[in-house]
Amino acid sequence: MTTKSALLHAAIAASLLLAAPAAAQTVQPAGDGYRLSQGLADFYDTAFVMKDAKTGQPRVVSPAEAAELLSAYDVVFFGESHRHPGVHAQQQALFRALVARHLRYVLSLEQFERDTQGVIDAYLAGKVGENALKEKGRAWDNYPTSYRPLVEFAKARGLPVIASEAPTWAISCIGQFGPEILDKFTPEERGWVARQLNPGTGAYRAKYMRFQSGAAAHGGGASQSPEALAKAERSLAAQTARDDTMAEAIFLALKANPGAKVLHLNGNFHSAAFLGTVERLKLRDPSLKIAVIDPLEVDDPKVPAFKASDLDNGTLVQLIYPNPPTFVDGEDTSDWVRALMAKRKASACKYAPAAAAKP
Repeated sequence: MTTKSALLHAAIAASLLLAAPAAAQTVQPAGDGYRLSQGLADFYDTAFVMKDAKTGQPRVVSPAEAAELLSAYDVVFFGESHRHPGVHAQQQALFRALVARHLRYVLSLEQFERDTQGVIDAYLAGKVGENALKEKGRAWDNYPTSYRPLVEFAKARGLPVIASEAPTWAISCIGQFGPEILDKFTPEERGWVARQLNPGTGAYRAKYMRFQSGAAAHGGGASQSPEALAKAERSLAAQTARDDTMAEAIFLALKANPGAKVLHLNGNFHSAAFLGTVERLKLRDPSLKIAVIDPLEVDDPKVPAFKASDLDNGTLVQLIYPNPPTFVDGEDTSDWVRALMAKRKASACKYAPAAAAKP
């Protein structure tokens, strides 16, 4: 067998593995929650779980069953644990299966910012190569392994690909100075952030504030000083601006493509429990039927377990192999912190008020 043939057979085997039914996998009660009857073998192994409409009990569904279920929805949000190979593999498999059931789909990506839409359109039309897409389109560094298969699948079938996220620098402006800073944007720049911005309230606000207080990497902290609280409000405004911008992009894509459906990829915080971007899309079109896939990294891949409340985070919950810890106790993180601060400085707001700007 030639090397080329061997690679082809390996690719076919991999695709069949992704599409293999999970019928042998069952859900069993365990303490105050549930566990799967079998462990997860590796990062590519996964299980989709949903609450049965008749019994109210969780059950495992095969990828084919998942695709059949989700094909009935107008918009499918595939929340992701960024850079998780099991999530990205299933995104591609699901996209292929959804298009097989409904030929008109739009692929919407948080991973591209709205000011790069022209570059994406030029790439899909064959006017520029992938280097332009990655450089001028500011593709994420894991684009070749995680998102290229989806974009190439869409390109081969003439399907639109939407850059749905607001530019990082614009979100940085809101985070530093509040949404009022948008008045300083040029008309073109203002169009890269949603026209209608909805304040974060209710469950989403509470969720974000809990997240922020426990995540120093996202500017959080336990301080309750007036300055810290004001900073937290600006951070929430930036977060919800991202949600509104992605929701607006999906809404406009549906208007521009009558009869089409949408598969949207975003970090799962934006769509878990049907909050964030999902609720903002609903504000723009309450008639839309929206499904959510929410990933859940299990604590122990040998005995994958979840709580009943986890099922409320999505139409389907994708149980996935846990990512390794970013750091271990006692590890020197100073280089990582310096790199993070340099990245933040690089995305500083170009419209910073002169009085607030520091050398």
